[in-house]
Amino acid sequence: MASGTIEQSLPGLDVGPVLPEMSTGHAIPLTPQKRLMVFAGRSHGELAHKIAEKLGVELGAIELETFANGETYCRYEESIRGADVFLLQTGCEPVDRNLMELLFMIQAARLASAKRITAVIPLFPYARQDRKAKPREPISSRLIADTLQLAGADRVLTMDLHAGQIQGFFTIPVDHMTALPLFARHFRDLGLTGEGVVSVSPDAGRARLAVRFAEMIDAEFAIMHKTRPAHDQASATEITGRVRGRTAIVGDDVIMTGGTLLANVAALKQHGVKDVWVFATHGLFCGDALSKFQGSDITGIVVTDTVPIDLSKRPDNLTVLTVSGLLAETIMNVFSDDSVSAIFGGENQLF
Repeated sequence: MASGTIEQSLPGLDVGPVLPEMSTGHAIPLTPQKRLMVFAGRSHGELAHKIAEKLGVELGAIELETFANGETYCRYEESIRGADVFLLQTGCEPVDRNLMELLFMIQAARLASAKRITAVIPLFPYARQDRKAKPREPISSRLIADTLQLAGADRVLTMDLHAGQIQGFFTIPVDHMTALPLFARHFRDLGLTGEGVVSVSPDAGRARLAVRFAEMIDAEFAIMHKTRPAHDQASATEITGRVRGRTAIVGDDVIMTGGTLLANVAALKQHGVKDVWVFATHGLFCGDALSKFQGSDITGIVVTDTVPIDLSKRPDNLTVLTVSGLLAETIMNVFSDDSVSAIFGGENQLF
């Protein structure tokens, strides 16, 4: 029943029609939606542009400078507030400068109110120093993990770590990708598969990965036992498995000086191997390493572009596969909160 009361508003405070109240539950939807932004350090601009192209975005504007006294300066030239930021920096030379640059990029993004910061590090620096091999040594990769988290990283995305235990150094999510399927597809395309091929592990630590790779190309498996008289030096002592008369494919995580690789090839040739192919995710090729492979007994060397490679010194038997598509797909899955392991069929936990 009407009360007969007429509600009137004060002059200048007219109220429009009352809209029906909308329930939002336990959350208020945000507008605009999430933003993906990709920024690159100065370590590997070519790979960064390839990734951005595959994602369909432009690299974000960032000012990176080295002062006269050697200090690094970093500043984002556009707003990143509320954005999902991906920072690409790989662990190539100069390693320490690139690492500090990444730390400054992370902290600057944190202070600029980025919503989530993912450090994309194709080659994780100091990955080989993952334990105390001798007294009074640091565990350098653990220190790098602590520093990345202290700077403000929310997530780390990397490829083919030297040791799986490095993931345990972090208290933030680590997306560990592998280039093993890329290599398997490449060698299958070359026809290197089946009974006449053997997957060779260069040491006991890579045995499980060599077995996985053998399954990918339907090959057999062998393992090399070696001693390491000094840093970056190795001498093969024994080979377990049938390799005589077959094509050997030796896989490793990184090629540095080439000394270990050439020692492996010489040992395999002494055991009657017909051809030797080598692959590694990270082709660092320190110093004059590339020149060592000119005229060597290696049929072919296959690496990825996780680090820049000087093409002017590239030997004829070197092939470089790009990981830009793999990195771009992983970045998109992280951004959309989809599964990363699904990209590899759940087979990226190799250790």
